[in-house]
Amino acid sequence: WQMDRSYWVEPGQFVPGENVVSQQGGVRLYDGEERTSFESGNLQLTTHRLIWDDEDQEGRVLAFDLSLVIKLESVAASFTKSAKTVVYLQPAPSSKPQGPSVLQRADYIKLSFRKKGQEEFHRMFLQQLVEKAWEKSLHPSQKVDGGLKMRAGIMEIERGIHKKQKEAGHQVSQAFKDLDALIDKAKDMVDMVNKFAAKIEEKKGAVSEDETIAFKAYLLSVGISNPVTRDTHGTGSNYHNELSKQLAAFLEKPLQEAGGMMTVTDVYCRFNRARGMELVSPEDVLNACRAFEYLQLPMRLRQFDSGVLVVQSLSHSEQYIIEDTAKWIKEKTSLSAQELSRLAGVSIMLSSERLLITEKAGVICRDDSVEGLRFYLNRFLSE
Repeated sequence: WQMDRSYWVEPGQFVPGENVVSQQGGVRLYDGEERTSFESGNLQLTTHRLIWDDEDQEGRVLAFDLSLVIKLESVAASFTKSAKTVVYLQPAPSSKPQGPSVLQRADYIKLSFRKKGQEEFHRMFLQQLVEKAWEKSLHPSQKVDGGLKMRAGIMEIERGIHKKQKEAGHQVSQAFKDLDALIDKAKDMVDMVNKFAAKIEEKKGAVSEDETIAFKAYLLSVGISNPVTRDTHGTGSNYHNELSKQLAAFLEKPLQEAGGMMTVTDVYCRFNRARGMELVSPEDVLNACRAFEYLQLPMRLRQFDSGVLVVQSLSHSEQYIIEDTAKWIKEKTSLSAQELSRLAGVSIMLSSERLLITEKAGVICRDDSVEGLRFYLNRFLSE
């Protein structure tokens, strides 16, 4: 097999500063369009190299330097063929370590992903080519004039370590200075907020309801409002009702930005992040969500057939979701859950639920094939 850009490496051998970014099993190597004897191996993408480790023959490990890569191309899977990444390479330097051959027939290799995972691997590959981490550290195939490998003496290594420690110490000191200044400012802001909150309580008649709501919503958005706690509002239903009102005010803008629906898990994380140190339990958040309907707040807790719990805005009814999903599918002809997730700006979990709701209504139908699950408009109804 003729691949002069590759070279043999010892299993598990990495250069200083090299880290594994992604790996995928069951990958076959092609020399251009020709199949090779490298049938099935574990392909590792590192910050410096592409490493192929034979799954059948122990110790048979090849590597390609990322510095030789010119460009990448992605080839989608078909009914009979697996997805592939085409890697175009420039000629290797004369100082390259020994490989399996002297001459490569084509100026590119193909990586055939027979166990899927090509899309994610290809994306990570492109990212490493942009970052070019190999330019920041030494590499075993790099040599200086005269053919001598670059080596750093013990004194040089110690000097480098000392320099890094000094820089790290300076950065830590600067960070603590910034943190102290932030704490001082935060104390002033908290005092100011508490004064405003006290004035609102004293002058309920003088301050309009809209101004009060706007002020509280602003405080929640920056996460420094006086949160509802058991100490201030007791326990039981009164606490959960007040917590529900505060949660509804907090979620008004995030719900709108998320397309009218958020999972309870996301709600829990965002709400606790805004409350600072006054955290609430998942059970309390769930009880607060259940109180939305009783308090006639503009959102509801909903459970899908799959068991997923979400908070849904009343302005985004089920009919709205069905029409919006059908609109996207009509525009794109067909969609998968991942594609709808990107278009609608929601999580894959929610995009899947949207598709299932619309399918249950009979507006769309599914096509489950080797290429994955896709949804199309139900033309029996639309036509």
